[in-house]
Amino acid sequence: MAGHSQFKNIMHRKGAQDAKRAKQFAKVIREITVAAREGMPDPAMNPRLRAAISAAREVNMPKDTVERAIKKASGAGGGDDYTEVRYEGYGPAGVAVIVEGLTDNRNRTASDVRAAFSKHGGSLGETNSVSFMFTRLGVITYPQDAASEDDLIEAGLEAGAENVESVDGMNEVTCQVEAFFAVRDALESRFGEPASAKLDWRPGNTVELDEEKARSVFKLIDTLEDHDDVQAVYANFDLPDDVAEKLSA
Repeated sequence: MAGHSQFKNIMHRKGAQDAKRAKQFAKVIREITVAAREGMPDPAMNPRLRAAISAAREVNMPKDTVERAIKKASGAGGGDDYTEVRYEGYGPAGVAVIVEGLTDNRNRTASDVRAAFSKHGGSLGETNSVSFMFTRLGVITYPQDAASEDDLIEAGLEAGAENVESVDGMNEVTCQVEAFFAVRDALESRFGEPASAKLDWRPGNTVELDEEKARSVFKLIDTLEDHDDVQAVYANFDLPDDVAEKLSA
């Protein structure tokens, strides 16, 4: 879990530095669009839309922007027609990478993702070529002052969660994908809105990187995350503390 946590901190810092607010909004709006088109426009009746709205709050998206996106997606035109895509491959140093996206042009996105892998010393593989090395989980986090670990364990297990642990000053609840919405809603009814609630890919094992390899891997991840069609990028690397400090400097 250490590598995952360090990577998360570095990416959060990078995001704050780069101030990519408009791009974050665009990615969240895509998710809202797909969620509203697939289900009811009422968040109370649409778990995926509730999760998308929660993601919008995480990036401080104004409420009226969220409402406009839902209205557009559920209107007669239905908004843009996005398709969910997933790409898998290997980056520098043999790091396994999973890329999730929403696109209105599969050929364009596949070509761009393949080019990004090639340019940065990686190679795009077939579907399921690396995902077997990861576990798909639901992840709900709360600040430690919002809910104690013991209380989360009690409520989480009752709702179907599998594990609760402290990570980077947060209490993190994990569960199977099938139980994600039930666990999230049960915790929210008791402790209020979580700091984060999403589906995640967690690696079963990791590749330890030195500073040079880490910088190469981050160049690939940065390029992928910067693409409009890419929603999330996951990778199975681990960073020693000294390398993480250098990259965060």
